[in-house]
Amino acid sequence: MHTDLEQRIESLLAPAAADHGLEFVAVEIVGARPQPTLRVYLDQDGGIALDTICEANRWISPLIDDLDPFDSPYTLEVSSPGVDRPLRTREDYARFMGSTATLRTKRIDDRTRFTGVIIGVQEAQVLLDIDGQTVPIALEDVRSARLKGSVDYGRGKDGCEHDL
Repeated sequence: MHTDLEQRIESLLAPAAADHGLEFVAVEIVGARPQPTLRVYLDQDGGIALDTICEANRWISPLIDDLDPFDSPYTLEVSSPGVDRPLRTREDYARFMGSTATLRTKRIDDRTRFTGVIIGVQEAQVLLDIDGQTVPIALEDVRSARLKGSVDYGRGKDGCEHDL
């Protein structure tokens, strides 16, 4: 769910990111009201480099300053989406079919959190495989969703596989 302010910021930054050859992933406003943090997630094919993030900060900062979205000082963080990439759109779910995701939802059958493999998107629902059962979740019921990241460190010196 986007707040009105997040939607305004997204409307401003998404085309600017595309102009710079980047994918706008998401924006989040977090933290306390006296000094909020504005997080902007960007990506590009093959992953985004630190130098690209630093350069993006240089063109994002004046755009946000011109918008003047906060009554107080704020912190701007520009980042890659990371292994726990946010899922915001129907297209995100389709793009990451076969991946495991964690969804926080409005209360559905006494639950507000679902983790499963994305197996499809039908009309206004995402379909998750949770323990071998297909669970449809209405996109309008999703409060937030992220890929459930994992890092494969390969085999260690001891010959064993190590995961996070």
